Amino acid sequence: MMKLMGILVLAALCSCIWCRPSSAQGADETFGCEGNPTGDPIGGGEGYRDIKTTGDFTVTTGEEFLDALKNAQPGQVIFIPDGAEIDLTGERNVAIPEGVTIAGTRGLNGSLGARIFTTLRESHTLFKTGGDEVRVTGLRFEGSFGGTEKVADHCGFLSITHWGCEVDNCEIYNFNTSCISVGGAAIKVRVHHNHIHHSQRSGYGYGVVVGAASVYIIANKFEYCRHHVAAGGAPGGNYEVSWRLIMPNCTSSCLDMHGGRDRGDNTDIAGDWMDVHHNTFQGTTRAVGIRGTPSQGAEIYNNWFYDEPKKTLYSVGNTRAYSNVYGPEKTPQEKPLKFVDAKPIEY
Repeated sequence: MMKLMGILVLAALCSCIWCRPSSAQGADETFGCEGNPTGDPIGGGEGYRDIKTTGDFTVTTGEEFLDALKNAQPGQVIFIPDGAEIDLTGERNVAIPEGVTIAGTRGLNGSLGARIFTTLRESHTLFKTGGDEVRVTGLRFEGSFGGTEKVADHCGFLSITHWGCEVDNCEIYNFNTSCISVGGAAIKVRVHHNHIHHSQRSGYGYGVVVGAASVYIIANKFEYCRHHVAAGGAPGGNYEVSWRLIMPNCTSSCLDMHGGRDRGDNTDIAGDWMDVHHNTFQGTTRAVGIRGTPSQGAEIYNNWFYDEPKKTLYSVGNTRAYSNVYGPEKTPQEKPLKFVDAKPIEY
């Protein structure tokens, strides 16, 4: 019986939207994010379904919020009602305990979600995960600075280093270094249905940055980031980006994966794998830049790129691009491209 239950659970996991898709999905003849199959709006907000309206703790001030974090147990919810303004200026690395959910009402009856903010202009990260299966949902998080200038501070919103964490239906902005950072060999991290914007500091500026971790980045809206998604490219690092709307104001490559040359580790490795599918890339900055060779390969398919292929994609190798459309008229890609030695080859 236990063996059968294990098989059923594995089958369910392998069929869910969060698992790495196979290249057979490229046969799906929808392009860009408009066919969004998640049942919730891209970027979250009005129409989002999984909104909590109560919790084990209800807080409206910074003091109440920090006290609740100290006392919350796995499975409990800290609820922040609409209209609350929580000032965490001066706080650093506030730990969200294992299994705890922080929730608000973004999208419910016009709610923007409670606002949690910091005005601190010194280098810091506001939150970190304190264990597995942390969830942050339905809230607004505002940092101190969202411009492009290389100012002294390095401000980040959330550092995730644990398994199974989730950030959904949030608006996250003005964190100039990174909005969400995922590392520490974290797996099955889900970042979905968020509006992430204004993280664009020169040399940094990441909407989501991925270390040696596995991240599924689904149905988000990104704008005004230097890289909407970036990764260091070390072994063990991989991500899927799908059903995403990328607005026309990225200041560098929209999706970025570093290679060994960037790390100086005498390899050409650019992570394990990347899946980039069913995204709409507005604007004319490079959509995907892979600065090395993904060890298991990268696949780029069923996207809508507003610019032409040669200006849209770059990879050193082990990358396939197929079944995409280009330009305002959605001109179909005639032949798949395979990248070898940084050159696209039709085959």
